[in-house]
Amino acid sequence: MIKLHALALAAFPALLVPSVHAQDRAPEIATGYSEKTGVTAGKFMVAAANPHATNAGYEILRQGGSAIDAAIATQLVLTLVEPQSSGIGGGAFVMHFDGKRVQAYDGRETAPSAATEKLFQDANGKPLSREAGVVGGRSTGAPGVLRMLEMAHKEHGKLPWATLFGPAIKLAENGFAVSPRLNGLLTWDKYIVRDPVAAAYFYDKDKQPWPVGHVLRNPELARTLREVAKGGADAFYQGRIAADIAAKVASHPTNPGLLTAADIADYRPRQRDPVCADYKAWTVCGMPPPSSGGIAIAQMLGVLETKGIERYAPVNGQLGADAIHLFTEAGRLAYADRARYLADTDFVPLPGNGAAALLDKHYLQQRAALIGERSMGRASFGVPDSVKVAWGADTAIESPATSHLSVADAYGNVISMTTSVEDAFGSRQMVDGFILNNQLTDFSFDSVDENGPIANRVQPGKRPRSAMSPTLVFDKATGKLVLSTGSPGGSAIINYVAKVLVGTLDWKLDVQQAISLPNFGSRNGPTELEAARVSPDVVAALKARGHEVRQYEQNSGLQGIMRVTRNGKEVWFGGADPRREGVVRGD
Repeated sequence: MIKLHALALAAFPALLVPSVHAQDRAPEIATGYSEKTGVTAGKFMVAAANPHATNAGYEILRQGGSAIDAAIATQLVLTLVEPQSSGIGGGAFVMHFDGKRVQAYDGRETAPSAATEKLFQDANGKPLSREAGVVGGRSTGAPGVLRMLEMAHKEHGKLPWATLFGPAIKLAENGFAVSPRLNGLLTWDKYIVRDPVAAAYFYDKDKQPWPVGHVLRNPELARTLREVAKGGADAFYQGRIAADIAAKVASHPTNPGLLTAADIADYRPRQRDPVCADYKAWTVCGMPPPSSGGIAIAQMLGVLETKGIERYAPVNGQLGADAIHLFTEAGRLAYADRARYLADTDFVPLPGNGAAALLDKHYLQQRAALIGERSMGRASFGVPDSVKVAWGADTAIESPATSHLSVADAYGNVISMTTSVEDAFGSRQMVDGFILNNQLTDFSFDSVDENGPIANRVQPGKRPRSAMSPTLVFDKATGKLVLSTGSPGGSAIINYVAKVLVGTLDWKLDVQQAISLPNFGSRNGPTELEAARVSPDVVAALKARGHEVRQYEQNSGLQGIMRVTRNGKEVWFGGADPRREGVVRGD
């Protein structure tokens, strides 16, 4: 049976809207912190960002479902109960391990066929404002979640497709209680209420968001899910639903978009080769482009391997200046290369001989040698020996409205899945019961700079670069899976996931302890620290070493499942982020 330590079954923390500088505000705000301890189980486990979603995955696993079966049921419920973060109107990446091989499934959205590199520029070629880019039809790409999940289900599913829709349909029809987090996001966001469909669903007649505990029913989503359960993904990508999406995008009153029903019908998921790199005693496998996460995290680890990060483990959960210094400097180097080289490889090749050029041990040793006693402030991109092409610097908007789930089933399958509508409530458009993404703002708004075309510029049919970093870790000697983890958080996802990897692999913490560590890192700018979680003495020491320190609420949503030994037996141990509403269940 499941062992629930002191898991926060009070999983919905008290509402907390932080006071932070405008430039630091995450489009999906922090809404509280509730300490959690991990969960142990022997057979199977699911960790997700909302108790209803976790319960759906758990019930599918109990029925004999596979990891991908449970992930599908979990995602469908997240569409309902966490609409600000992910859903069938968005995209996702899945890392899947079947006991023998690792597969990477790409459900990233695609740009409309009519899009050009000037999509997010004004008549003078200047980048649009954030609001003009995000809010409305302009930012919506062809959704990828359902096509990708159907592809993975055909290969790894055990239960019938339609069965997986049951929990979400039932909950949509019967209703669920509005959580503090959903209420907090609705209170904070000023754009979603402008959409008449969303306003009628999320708000009362006085345009006030439904209070915590209000039972919210979504018959439109139930109808959509029934059609897809019966007709497969074709029911979403062809016919009524696709036409409704295209009409919604085109009819936005101030910012219409280019996505058509034909673009939606033409969407195809991809199965790609994962990015796997050795790190000390482990092999870490992440998502390849159009995600930047797999390569950037592998670069960070490759740099840290040469710098002895294992020597600077936190004491009583408190990070020291040396650990933060090394980690943030490694981040600066990785994010510099990310901005220069990484984009959809169906359109833009990686430098040299592909990912191997950026992960070459000699190259990473050269990069690590740039780290000194003082912060470099802002790193320059590197040039691997095999690089023959230069790209311009990226200027994408990347927002932390995303969700992560990890699942281990009874058959030896494990997945790590990160899923998103991009900004909080995506493009602020609702149709047929779900939110439409604004993922096209993950493209660079600029298309060229003094160094040449920008790799991540808009092109028709192209997938915008992402930081989503679903990650699987294996014991290098035995090949056994060690860890499944990932997080929301926009471009900071890379730092959040790398923190958990260093915490578990180098500092020997369990996955819950690693998740609960203060968030910290650099995206090749300031040294970013989670507000009120790092001691003033450490902050002062960092400033003395040249760090520009910025402290604010860093709203991760990490989940993780780790293989551990308890009382001589191998079991699953799962953790959920205390910064969100997630829980872990297993048997």
